[in-house]
Amino acid sequence: MPVTVSADAFEAFARDIFVAKGLSAEDATALAHSFVWASLRGVDSHGIARVPRYVEMFENGIANPAATITVDDTRPGTAVVDADFAPGPIALTRAATLAVDKARTQGVAVVSVRNTVHTGAIGYYASLIADAGLIGIGIAAGSPMMSYTGAKGASVATSPLAIGVPAGDGRPTVLLDMATSLIAMGRIADAKRKGVPLPEGAATTADGIPTTDPELAKIPTPLGGAKGSGLSLMFELLTSVLVAAPILTPYHAGTKKHRQSATLIVIDPAAFGDVDEFVANVDATVDTIHGLPTADGVDEIFVPGERSSAAAAKRAESGIPVGDKLWTELVELASALDVTVPEV
Repeated sequence: MPVTVSADAFEAFARDIFVAKGLSAEDATALAHSFVWASLRGVDSHGIARVPRYVEMFENGIANPAATITVDDTRPGTAVVDADFAPGPIALTRAATLAVDKARTQGVAVVSVRNTVHTGAIGYYASLIADAGLIGIGIAAGSPMMSYTGAKGASVATSPLAIGVPAGDGRPTVLLDMATSLIAMGRIADAKRKGVPLPEGAATTADGIPTTDPELAKIPTPLGGAKGSGLSLMFELLTSVLVAAPILTPYHAGTKKHRQSATLIVIDPAAFGDVDEFVANVDATVDTIHGLPTADGVDEIFVPGERSSAAAAKRAESGIPVGDKLWTELVELASALDVTVPEV
């Protein structure tokens, strides 16, 4: 039977594990908070399940637990952050804060991050920006793991996109968070852990044969065929290539070092007009979508972010469920690191 742990207890648990692996308390907190955010919203593939994977990255040298993150303020409204192979939730949380500060002054800001090792839930950063009252757009790119239309094997990344738009008081952020693949790699790992099949057409074997078996699935397929693979390519150009850290070209030439890049774009609605009017119009637009005639068999129409926000409210009250296999893994990890396991 799955166990259930409160969000606060889980965050402290994950933080303590990362501190035991050599991270500063600040960086460990940033990591843990991003994972709990994802797990609360039901995005389990990018939530607490990532804790053992990140520990592995620290142990095998892929991720740097003591990274020296540097910032090059290239222009008043732009910056380049070099993560020094810190995990994404550490580097991109800093990038989001920097981008918000710049956008409040410039109206629009673009901050790119290079040399991180896993972006994390891209929607988390768009959400942080929207919580500050600004519009957040995030894109990311990484090592090839998705097929490219017409090509055989893993050719491009499952590069994700997130857009967060603040809404009125008491309403959830309008938050789109999607991969350019039909499903993310984390979803395949999650399905394998839970022993459930994948959706039809979502992935193939290493040889390109379609499969729903998560044990055999190695390569996700692009969302919308050429549209998804085209978006992934463009995100590589607007992240990695933009900051002189291309990933695809050296990877296909034989340099397969694991790293990712991301770009955050922040827009201050105040630079374009009255903020209260903007928020009121966001709310009115959402209400318009809610009021559309429903198709047969549909009881309610949602906008992006509503269902995950409702899940977060429910899990914040009842706790975060964790499957037996993952819980056993976490307990064994905690025991090895002499970290106290929270009550379930």
